[in-house]
Amino acid sequence: MDLEGTPREHGFRMPAEWEPHEQCWIGWPERPDNWRDHAIHAQRAFVQVASAISEFELVTVCASPEQWQNARNQLPPNVRVIEMSMNDSWLRDIGPTFIVRDRCGKDTGKEARDVAGIDWTFNAWGGLEEGCYKDWSLDSLVARKILNVERVPRYSQHLVLEGGSIHVDGEGTCITTEECLLNPNRNPSLTRDQIERQLKDYLGVQKVIWLPYGLYGDDDTNGHVDNFCCFVRPGVVLLAWTDNQEDPQSRRSIDAYNILANSTDAKGRSLQIIKLHVPGPLYMTEEEACGFAVGDGVPRVAGTRLAASYVNFFLVNDGLIAPSFGDNSRDEEALAVLSATFPDRKVVVVPGREIVLGGGNIHCITQQQPARVRL
Repeated sequence: MDLEGTPREHGFRMPAEWEPHEQCWIGWPERPDNWRDHAIHAQRAFVQVASAISEFELVTVCASPEQWQNARNQLPPNVRVIEMSMNDSWLRDIGPTFIVRDRCGKDTGKEARDVAGIDWTFNAWGGLEEGCYKDWSLDSLVARKILNVERVPRYSQHLVLEGGSIHVDGEGTCITTEECLLNPNRNPSLTRDQIERQLKDYLGVQKVIWLPYGLYGDDDTNGHVDNFCCFVRPGVVLLAWTDNQEDPQSRRSIDAYNILANSTDAKGRSLQIIKLHVPGPLYMTEEEACGFAVGDGVPRVAGTRLAASYVNFFLVNDGLIAPSFGDNSRDEEALAVLSATFPDRKVVVVPGREIVLGGGNIHCITQQQPARVRL
């Protein structure tokens, strides 16, 4: 069912990721020009992520007709696999952004929750000239299909936006980057103020904090915020960091830190900033680069710096799924920081290198569906 008007008008807001989930959605990788060796390694990595999440909440994996049986064979029985055509498998960006409306149940008097979804316009992270591939017609239908499967009402939105470009605290504040949302390859006819108004109307937020850039080297997404900075609870953010001032990442992190340190959230709170060091730097090897097929996707070149970040984790019910990258000291440090930051959650670490080779990580391949109560 399509809804008229805006979510704000109807009392909806985007909940924080730490609020209860009904389930998690994940795509199934197969594109040979984006996943090396015909996605064999990436599929194993996705299975590890889905399996880890399934210990905490329900998981649904979307696979193409050609890959459904393969996905079903590899995934554990408690993970649902449904058939869905896609151009690639980044569910954070092509899936719906779920929003909620809290109200009192008429019969019980207890708090109840309605769920709806936003179907943003998707252009493969930049359109025909600068996007990651030339045909995204199947990806453009994924959000609508998921909402149809779940019988969740849909808001259609003409703003070009991917789910990885926004993070919210559930209490009225959104963080994003100018590098992405103000890029001319997204919404060239809209000003920053106009885009901010759309975010407020559709996410139900009152304040948008704009960081200049995302993670260095995150060129596929033009600097998605979910690979760089995120809320961990109201008034507290995690920020990707490096102490190496010779690293191009350093300037980006310092600039973001200064903006965050001088910002308040929608409730007027100053922000506590927790630094989370990036690994490496890490680079694509010759062997890895040779495994990608030639197609209309972004060429994968040996020596390219990988946009690896421990901020690209996914919160699940009572837990957290985080990537590791084989940088032992940084992997251990990240686990310690995340465990201290989320003392009431079990932190599970899974290998993330195969996913970052494709251009993202755990948060990028997942999309949470909030828990709901049907009235």
